[in-house]
Amino acid sequence: MTPIYFENLEVGRIDQDGQDHSFRYDERWLATKGAFPLSLSMPLSDQSYDHDMLMPWLINLLPEGDNLQTLSRNLRVSPLDVFSVLERIGHDVAGAFSIGQPILRDDWDCRVIPNDSALEKIIQELPLKPFLAGDDRVSMSLAGVQEKLPLVMIDTETLAVPLNGMPSTHILKPDTETLFGSVQNEALCLVLAGRCNLNAAEVTTGIAGERSYLLVSRYDRHIDHREGGGRLIRRIHQEDFCQVLSRMPAEKYEQNSTGRPGPGLTDFFGFIKENLTAGDTIALLDAVIFNILICNTDSHAKNYSFLIDGEGVRLAPLYDLLCAKEWGHVTQSHPQNVSDQNRGEHIRSRHWRRFAESCGMNETMVVERVRSLVDTVLSETVGAEQDVLTMPAGGHVMLGRFREAIEARCRTVNVNLQYD
Repeated sequence: MTPIYFENLEVGRIDQDGQDHSFRYDERWLATKGAFPLSLSMPLSDQSYDHDMLMPWLINLLPEGDNLQTLSRNLRVSPLDVFSVLERIGHDVAGAFSIGQPILRDDWDCRVIPNDSALEKIIQELPLKPFLAGDDRVSMSLAGVQEKLPLVMIDTETLAVPLNGMPSTHILKPDTETLFGSVQNEALCLVLAGRCNLNAAEVTTGIAGERSYLLVSRYDRHIDHREGGGRLIRRIHQEDFCQVLSRMPAEKYEQNSTGRPGPGLTDFFGFIKENLTAGDTIALLDAVIFNILICNTDSHAKNYSFLIDGEGVRLAPLYDLLCAKEWGHVTQSHPQNVSDQNRGEHIRSRHWRRFAESCGMNETMVVERVRSLVDTVLSETVGAEQDVLTMPAGGHVMLGRFREAIEARCRTVNVNLQYD
């Protein structure tokens, strides 16, 4: 049996019967004021949830691709043994729960990164040591393919590695040769989203030796400041669309190689309509439009999430925003179809209207929302670029090209609204 905890409270247990696993909530958790579910796909109940419901939620907590293979090799466990991996790295994951053992605040600790040279060394070693797996008292994980590292920000200038399950507060994403200019690219897109009044993760950049990095504030963490200068970091639960729809990471794109289509926009908006508010429907619509306008072809089902607590569910801030247009080796097809079209430059009025109809929204409202957001984005791109230039890592030779690509896409989408 593998227990799952919220801090020191047992939420429930995973039972194994041969190759099958099931999950059942603990009676005390069900009776706890403000209790919230492990997943929206597994509501608070005294019933048992089977393997097919549980495994997608668990697997979507893990990194993917080479990161998972390398991490598992370092830990000397099979990447297919989800429970063994999570018992080793599942003490600080996306959301509020920990796998295998309780997290006691009195045990929280962190290892301060003393200077830029030490941070540069950590960044350089990440490909061979994802999430610092294997280091004493380090246990953390984030989903995805890209290299990243959860860290604790002690003050405005000091970063530290969380230990003993201490919640991280930020995510560091280093530059990469395969995505030239990615740090400034993502900073530009996140800042632009905020300037367009979309709810997006807070971001800055930094330099460690010869490496640059993005530093994103975790929206699934909240810091309570106490009298006398103390603070308490609280976890906020979250899960992504793959988890709430019980889909595996390989199914995060609508068109994929699994033989089973991944979630599409009708699935997204159908779920929102059944479980959230009209305001969340508009927020998701704006996010979908914005991802088309910035040429973000990685806005898959794991890059839209929800925040969950005892008071309800709400759409999480936007994250992982990138303009793919200037990277020739990256697909230019969006991960979900708008009607039957997944190429942003080819989406016309009829596609938006058919999409609106399929998702139960007013066609005229959706088209006008596209037009309005085009105008807003175009009015904010230069300001967003200037904001990035003032960040610690400064500019990049590609930054202006990313901005111009976004502006060109906006003009194309606007022109296409005139054609059926």
